[in-house]
Amino acid sequence: MADLSLLLCAVIPPLLLLGYYYYRVSTAPSLLRLLFFFIVGAISGFVALSLEWVFETVANSIVDWQQMNKSLPGIALRQLVEIGPIEEGCKLAAVIAPTCYFQRRYQLRPGSVYLFTIAVALGFTAQENWIYLYNGTATIFERSIGTPVHALFSAPWGYALGIFIGSYIRLSRYKKVIPSAWLNSVICHALVNFLSSAWRYPAPLSFLSYGLFPFLLWMFWRLEQLLRKVQNKAPITLISGYTPKLRNWQRGLVLFALMIGGNAIFGLFLMGRIISPLSLSQLFSPDIFWFIFTRFLLSLIFAIIAWLIYRYLRRSARRQYF
Repeated sequence: MADLSLLLCAVIPPLLLLGYYYYRVSTAPSLLRLLFFFIVGAISGFVALSLEWVFETVANSIVDWQQMNKSLPGIALRQLVEIGPIEEGCKLAAVIAPTCYFQRRYQLRPGSVYLFTIAVALGFTAQENWIYLYNGTATIFERSIGTPVHALFSAPWGYALGIFIGSYIRLSRYKKVIPSAWLNSVICHALVNFLSSAWRYPAPLSFLSYGLFPFLLWMFWRLEQLLRKVQNKAPITLISGYTPKLRNWQRGLVLFALMIGGNAIFGLFLMGRIISPLSLSQLFSPDIFWFIFTRFLLSLIFAIIAWLIYRYLRRSARRQYF
């Protein structure tokens, strides 16, 4: 029974997110087909886990790979040469193989292939959630917060693959873009895992962790922009100034909004990690309640400032075009 509850906790958040994107795309493929890709993505997660075990076994026979991975540079190297390439490679294969099969029978739209990528990434996440929860190395709260991360990683090559496969006339330039988009995903994957490990080390290295959630927020923005593009919708414009000075000012505002907005989410994440083991009676004790209130209020203020900057940039862009 406990194993079933862990499985449900691992699978339900990715499935809910998949349903959210399914209903947002008007030309989405059937839900049954997306669930098939979700399952294939989960299988690819187990394949990636096996390949990583083989890689580390071979690497340990050549160098002291485990000892190297205890330092921050060693973690960065492991993410770039092992974790990122293997996991993004398995997800890419999990999208391409079934897509080629369906492509023989149907004319797939770019949005469909992009959704296939999201479904595979979320299936991969469900498998990863189950591994972490089963081994007790992460909480349900932590894994739920990380639900969209693999989809954020895979968005660039999912978009390039979707445009290439979904075009009536195969665009060779997008075929050439797929490898570079995949490499972009590998680098982003490695960077996120690197930043998420930085908090374990003493200052100033620990300060690198404050770049994690702003970077994730930017990747979420990128995923949303690419989703609009595969549906032939105009992208949302934030940088609209006609002069270099104005455009640099707007870029600075975007960066500032990402920093405070991302760290508003980071603050809520840290607060959730602290209070998740507490009982209901402890949550309403004066000290804990005041801590929750002040942390939530601070994060809310940062989030509101980031949102106001976003609305200001949107309005500025509209005035430029009308």
